[in-house]
Amino acid sequence: MTTLEKAKLWLTDTFDEETKNTIRTWIDTNSDDLEDSFYRELEFGTGGMRGIMGVGTNRLNKYTLGQATQGLANYLHSQFPDQEIKVAIAYDVRNNSKEFGKMCADVLTANGIKVLLFKKHRPTPELSFTVRDKKCNAGIVLTASHNPPEYNGYKVYWNDGAQIVPPDDEHIIKEVYATKFEDIKFNGNDDLIEWIGEEQDDVYINACMENSLYQKDKTGYDNLNIVFTSIHGTTYKTVPQALKKAGFTKVDFVREQMIPSGNFPTVESPNPEEPAALEMAMDLARITNGDIVIGTDPDGDRLGIAVRNLEGEIQLLNGNQTNTILTYYILDQWKKAGKITGKEFIGSTIVTSDIFIDIAQKFGVECKIGLTGFKWIGKMIRDAEGQEKFVCGGEESFGFMTGDFVRDKDSCGSILLACEIAAWCKANGKTMYQYMIDIYKEIGMYYEGLINVVRKGRTGAEEIKQMMTDFRENPPAEIAGSKVVEVRDYQEQTSLNISENKKSVMNDIPKSNVLIYYTEDGTKVCVRPSGTEPKIKFYVSVKDSIASEQEFTEKLPVLEQKINQVKADLKL
Repeated sequence: MTTLEKAKLWLTDTFDEETKNTIRTWIDTNSDDLEDSFYRELEFGTGGMRGIMGVGTNRLNKYTLGQATQGLANYLHSQFPDQEIKVAIAYDVRNNSKEFGKMCADVLTANGIKVLLFKKHRPTPELSFTVRDKKCNAGIVLTASHNPPEYNGYKVYWNDGAQIVPPDDEHIIKEVYATKFEDIKFNGNDDLIEWIGEEQDDVYINACMENSLYQKDKTGYDNLNIVFTSIHGTTYKTVPQALKKAGFTKVDFVREQMIPSGNFPTVESPNPEEPAALEMAMDLARITNGDIVIGTDPDGDRLGIAVRNLEGEIQLLNGNQTNTILTYYILDQWKKAGKITGKEFIGSTIVTSDIFIDIAQKFGVECKIGLTGFKWIGKMIRDAEGQEKFVCGGEESFGFMTGDFVRDKDSCGSILLACEIAAWCKANGKTMYQYMIDIYKEIGMYYEGLINVVRKGRTGAEEIKQMMTDFRENPPAEIAGSKVVEVRDYQEQTSLNISENKKSVMNDIPKSNVLIYYTEDGTKVCVRPSGTEPKIKFYVSVKDSIASEQEFTEKLPVLEQKINQVKADLKL
């Protein structure tokens, strides 16, 4: 079917007049928008979907979201027959999120499903928490994380509070694609909606404190200078409340960015992974003599942390560095409390630094590794329940969770933990950055870089596909002066030992379009297309050993140059 034929299917009475008028205009003017909006269906992937808002099958709108929700409703009825079914729905600050949230609620209630709908925008981790706390069968959150303002998205959670994973995700996807637009039930029943709000915030914040704080005497809490920004996102109320309740008294806020807005007016990108997003907060910290700067993304699951480096300058930590500090501290506290029995584990992902394997080994716990995305860490917890205790988990893309009360990355609990560590460090005469170096002295110094290659639109998608094919069929023999000794292909689920020319099977992790190269000197390069953005990502990790802060300072530029050499060798 041609793009034009697909578009004309949206000119029937199933669709509203505004939608039909837009399509007629595109057809009459031979607009490029027609091709990009209808050349494919917006993919409902293994966790949900994300895309640009607008008219068409390749856009997020009333009909594509309605189709997804109707498919979910059908699956819920098949899984929980003759039961009262409950679904919690939250939404972030993005444009149309509130309207989309109510529309999804209408589709569910039209199908006889009870909905717990937040009155206002809330962080994604609070939705994950609420699903379990309120004993819901599923959850939905409307968010596009840190994508640009024109995007929105839709994520589905199962009754354990984690994002859907096999086999539920595959069954839901089938139901979604089997649903015709004319079959969507939009006429909801408000009697089946229970509105929730501030009272749930209190329960969630209490759980964050219980699972994230270790210093009973609140060591240094009242002497830590904190700067926080929600970057116009959902944490503008919950995080300040949590910090105050925990006992952190010296908190300054970037007032301009504490105003929720789907347009994110003060930043180019509301992504705390990027230093520019925290620029206003770091400027404020220079004025207030801040010890730690914290920013969250729009839906409040990721966090960026900046601390004073060895020169006393505010510096943004990368996700692996932040998670190294948090993980080591938690395990150290567990060890001191005698809580490590050998039946504990931490969670990580294939694109995250291997330092977490080393940290786990030091403390006598297991490090389970899954595919990219916190839903896989959620699955680890679910699979291990009753056998092993989950301690904490993280991935390089600025996500971390402590405890299993939330089954997704959680900025609120992680922020409380980070502030406790910063306060404890300051009380003991050092900075959080020096604490990180102390960990490197003991475990080994790891340094990472992320290279994003953006290719937009239909031609961009084809180019990314070809790049993956080329890297798969012609792997580099050498990277940054070191021989490639192993190639892991998660699509084929094989590991190739180069020196022995021997392949072994890796079937402990589901198939995914990811390649990892390991070199003789321990350099690790992961290659994967983004599942949510028009880009292909290269995750580079290099390492060395250090014995002092002086050695750290000397070796840091060497490792940075090595990452640049990887980029040059791969022609990126």
